[in-house]
Amino acid sequence: MIEIDGRIVVTDLLTERFCCDLGRCHGMCCVEGNAGAPLDEEELKVLEREYPRFRDDMTPEGRREAERQGLYVIDEEGDYTTPLIGDADCIYAYREGGVTLCAIEKAWRAGRTSFRKPVSCHLYPIRVTRFGDGSEGLNYHRWEVCAPARELGRRQGVRVYEALREAIVRRFGEAFYDEMKAAADYLDNHENL
Repeated sequence: MIEIDGRIVVTDLLTERFCCDLGRCHGMCCVEGNAGAPLDEEELKVLEREYPRFRDDMTPEGRREAERQGLYVIDEEGDYTTPLIGDADCIYAYREGGVTLCAIEKAWRAGRTSFRKPVSCHLYPIRVTRFGDGSEGLNYHRWEVCAPARELGRRQGVRVYEALREAIVRRFGEAFYDEMKAAADYLDNHENL
């Protein structure tokens, strides 16, 4: 682990390979799991404000669950997450060509909303942990559904942080990303230490 801008970062984010391969994983990160995607408190109001702009991109089941559960729920640990349909799909998920995608992001791509999608989804497989003192840690979540992404990342030589550049800059800023790159370069040049 290293510290960058007051955040603890696992070095696997700088050394391991990863590149999403939707053609092979089919977007299963929006379906599998035991809870919805984590949400920052600031995103709750954004979801409420922007919902009319992406509502029609959601499935009928997703809209029904949004009406029943709301646009976010509190999980067993007291954290805000996206609601699920049963124990599977995120309410914001839809399928196109056999791939599960995000209705919020579809509206964003069409220019109907300025909200791309929850930042935790954009950052995945990076998971942000908040500590009691207010500091944060960035962890690498390894999940079997992402095995194709690890394989493609190895073939293309793309590291986790490189694959997630846009999301990292969105959440932490350009300077933080530059520090990650500098740390990765340092590790490359000193791997035998």
